[in-house]
Amino acid sequence: MRIHVRRTGGFAGVPRQAEIDTAGHADEHEWRELAAAALAEGRDSPPTGVPDGFSYTITVDGRTVYCADPRLTPEQRRLITRVLKEGA
Repeated sequence: MRIHVRRTGGFAGVPRQAEIDTAGHADEHEWRELAAAALAEGRDSPPTGVPDGFSYTITVDGRTVYCADPRLTPEQRRLITRVLKEGA
């Protein structure tokens, strides 16, 4: 499974993105559950965020959803943090 996260906005306005391919990872089932939960609560179009807040685009195997601070679900926040940390 390929997961791509793009973060835009924030005070500096510098975009950041990362991608991870979970195929072959020992914890692939955890990634799948987390991605499914994050996608389930995402929107089909970019939501209105807050001034200087971050907006996110999450794409999992070709399906894209949008979300923004401060209204991230715990699963979205965990997935975003994990991909941006571990992805290249």
